[in-house]
Amino acid sequence: MANAISRQMFQLDGRVAAVTGAGSGLGRVFARALGLYGAAVICTDIASAGNEETAAIVTGAGGKARTFIVDVADEAAVDALAADIRKRENRVDVLVNNAGISTGKDLLHELPVEKWDRVMAVNLRGVFLCMRALLPFMLAQRRGSIINLSSIAGLVGVDPQIPAVSSNYSAAKAGVIGLTREAAAEYGGHGIRVNAIAPGWHLGTKLGRQPSIKANPEMMKAFVERLRRDTPLARTGEPEELAGLAIYLASDASSFVTGQVIAHDGGWTAW
Repeated sequence: MANAISRQMFQLDGRVAAVTGAGSGLGRVFARALGLYGAAVICTDIASAGNEETAAIVTGAGGKARTFIVDVADEAAVDALAADIRKRENRVDVLVNNAGISTGKDLLHELPVEKWDRVMAVNLRGVFLCMRALLPFMLAQRRGSIINLSSIAGLVGVDPQIPAVSSNYSAAKAGVIGLTREAAAEYGGHGIRVNAIAPGWHLGTKLGRQPSIKANPEMMKAFVERLRRDTPLARTGEPEELAGLAIYLASDASSFVTGQVIAHDGGWTAW
């Protein structure tokens, strides 16, 4: 815990941070930021190419990073990640549960069960599995910070005319909020903080790029214009704008913050 106000409150030197879905989008932003502030970053993703690129970006900027391929929805794969960490670092100070998918727009009564199950497996079960596997490191250290990625879709309903968000995605992200708050209550006494970030519309990620999501340039232009019109700050966010919040939650600067869900949405949920 920081005892005085200083820049050092935000530094992560000597700490180990694991980031899921680090191969692109927000995961890459989080990995870069954590590495810049001194953490040794374990970049995890289901695919190797983007993951290796992220690690190279971190090391190229003078940070420390390595990679591990894992499907967060696979219990055995997540357990293998924990075993690898135990062998190589034997500590985890920061866990960013960022990996997530969307399956496009389906009204609830038309939503295929397999789409429901797939989103739940990655976006909620994956968060649970990673927390369950890596919490023992933090318990041994009696300190740690877990940052779970929820969404504004987990806080409020989303207009059915907006693509990429369906009831499976919203339900999973709402579940992440419940999981975050319960874990904060269970592990606060062990010095472990658990918080969630609920991003709004940050363009430039791969969330909406699944093959099932179709949008032509005209549709996308109209979509972005609508987002800008409906956001108090009158624009969409850039993924890099989340870096500061992640560093705050990972570091001692937020030493008395736990169980919170912070919307990073340009005021979308303020209307």
